[in-house]
Amino acid sequence: MKTYQFIGRLIRYRSWSYIGSLCGDISFYVIGRLLFGLILQAFFNALNTLAHSANHASLLPWLLLGALALAALLRATIQAASLPATMTCIFNTSALLQRNLLRYLLQRPGARAIPGSAGEAINYFRDDVDAIDGLFGQIANMVGLVFFMLPAAIILLHIDVLITLCVFLPLLLVVGIAQIMRQRQHQLRAASREATGLLTGAIGEIFSAVQAIQVAGTEDSAVAYFSRLSRVRQRQILKDTVFFSVLQSVFGNTVGIGTGLILVLAALYRHLNPGDIAIFISYLGTITTFIVSTASLLTQYTQARVSHQRLVSLLQGADEEILLNSDPLYLKQPVPELQVTVKTEKDRLELLTVNNLTYHYPDTGRGIANISFQLRRGTLTVITGRIAVGKTTLVQTLLGLLPMDDGEISWNDQRVLNPANFFVPPHSAYTPQLPHLFSDTLEENILLGLSPDQVDISQALRLAVLEPDVIRLEQGLQSIIGTRGVKLSGGQAQRTAAVRMLVRNCELLVFDDISSALDVETEHQLWQRLLAQHQNTCLVISHRKAVLQQANNIIVLKAGQIEAIGTLAELLTTSEEFRHIWHGDFEQ
Repeated sequence: MKTYQFIGRLIRYRSWSYIGSLCGDISFYVIGRLLFGLILQAFFNALNTLAHSANHASLLPWLLLGALALAALLRATIQAASLPATMTCIFNTSALLQRNLLRYLLQRPGARAIPGSAGEAINYFRDDVDAIDGLFGQIANMVGLVFFMLPAAIILLHIDVLITLCVFLPLLLVVGIAQIMRQRQHQLRAASREATGLLTGAIGEIFSAVQAIQVAGTEDSAVAYFSRLSRVRQRQILKDTVFFSVLQSVFGNTVGIGTGLILVLAALYRHLNPGDIAIFISYLGTITTFIVSTASLLTQYTQARVSHQRLVSLLQGADEEILLNSDPLYLKQPVPELQVTVKTEKDRLELLTVNNLTYHYPDTGRGIANISFQLRRGTLTVITGRIAVGKTTLVQTLLGLLPMDDGEISWNDQRVLNPANFFVPPHSAYTPQLPHLFSDTLEENILLGLSPDQVDISQALRLAVLEPDVIRLEQGLQSIIGTRGVKLSGGQAQRTAAVRMLVRNCELLVFDDISSALDVETEHQLWQRLLAQHQNTCLVISHRKAVLQQANNIIVLKAGQIEAIGTLAELLTTSEEFRHIWHGDFEQ
């Protein structure tokens, strides 16, 4: 989709608001500028007539003066009345793009949601959306100027052809310069956006790794890296800004030269009435605005095209129509309360079947291949294996966090066509080895928007063995846990993520080595309480003996494929690979 088509679709999204904005701009220039100039011409011609007349008592100048005041008042009123329509249209389209983009990213496989860093993605949401929205007001303003320019050109041509041509000559020069410099502007804008994205991403990464930087003693290196990116961004933005300013200066000076030429010609032409000179001078400011706005519109369109391409790139090949979905935005209405999905008998898990599940990372070719197994209700299945054999990749591919290359997943003999949308509450919940926590209260990290009245948080705390820790916290569940849960220990962070899963009452619970940071006693209590709930079906990545001893089934991975499947006793007898894992003959 071309950028102009994309802008047109956005305009149609809030067409009535935009029509109101257009009507306001058109009325402003037609009444406030065109009509004002005609009244001004009549006023000065009337004064000239009175100066050569014996009758100085005419009321015409006073009437025209009143008309000028009325036109100025109308101009101010129209501008004030049209501003809400313009701003509503801009804010609505901005919210539309940001909402649709965010919703799409949240629905993508989590491990591949964005192509770059989170900080860079924020730059897309902020600066690139603003660049596209900034074009809206400019377009409406240009439409109003065109409605002014057409009749103004006819009026001025009727007064004097030569002077009128001198008025519009700078326009052709400005448009030509803008077209010649368009490609360079595109390159500079793309470079400045990229540099800003890299810096924003680095800020996010540095903030999220403060402890690691401090432990490694690399604060100076981190600051130096940040400074280097800042200097690169400074240079790129400076180039872009200076280039844009130079263009604007050229445009302004070109118009200034045209203005001087007009005044010289007006002085040479003795046949011009004072009113004719007045209307030329009156229209000159708006014509100057039109010339500069034309150049600015061409420049802004180039910038918007860069931003449009960047937003599309964030979709990673998906249909661009995603950005234009016109669902409710809730800009004025209260946002609907997040509801807990009520489980039905259809959601109940009896048997999960995985056949020939395959995924390979595009950049390395590593991954998993031909994985097949079954999970039955109320059982604990453990995935184990040495480091980098594909355990986490298997779980993420099963849940749709990575897009499978091949394979089939069935829930109670019904094929799951879209794992990413299916394996969410109430079907399943997932906790990674390094859970994602936010700088908010412990309760908000557990609920994530749910109402406390909708869930049994006390029961979830008990099952996750987090009750004693909450009691020791000064403010209990209302304690702020810091960025990424920095105020919690590793075990507390893992169990907080477990509580988040449990309050959602899901059929399938998937843990990625959740007990790796727990002491032996807490780990024993955790699995004892979870498995006492016979309705829980658990899929766990672990190599810890306390978990393997309680497993109903164990899947042993090697080099991205299943090496063996069976119970603990069976695998100790039949699988050499598992015996190495059990006896700790190599690192897990």
